[in-house]
Amino acid sequence: MRPLPAPTTSPADSAALDQVRRLARQLDTSLRLPGGVRVGWDAVLGLIPAVGDWAGALLSSYIILQAVRLGASREVLLRMVGNVAVEALVGVVPFLGDVFDVAWRANVRNVTLLERHLAAPTATRRASRAWVFLAVLLLVALLALAATLTVLVWRALGLHLF
Repeated sequence: MRPLPAPTTSPADSAALDQVRRLARQLDTSLRLPGGVRVGWDAVLGLIPAVGDWAGALLSSYIILQAVRLGASREVLLRMVGNVAVEALVGVVPFLGDVFDVAWRANVRNVTLLERHLAAPTATRRASRAWVFLAVLLLVALLALAATLTVLVWRALGLHLF
């Protein structure tokens, strides 16, 4: 994770940014596996059935809380929450979720988003707004597909039963 240049910030803000960088590294890339693949404690926690992915999401939320404190825009925060939500939701799928967790690295993504926002707020806000729009559009499309499939299944069942 390569830090981006940040604008002049207070010592407390710099310390908070350093803290979330360290946390993201611990959660996503702190352990080296044979073959050079880097994983973090988030992936290790994800191996614990039922609670591991949610515990990882809870730890990831600290980065989002710090982003709020550092003044990240609503769009950037929504994108950060989306990164954690995707990781947590896919993480519940056995094995595939663990592999996805190693590849997705939501915490490193979120710290990079925060650094970009602090360096160039307008550009990051614009890019995040587009990401949030596309995510909402995808969710609406998925809900429409689910509703259509539900109607088709009920219709097919009705034809076979009556």
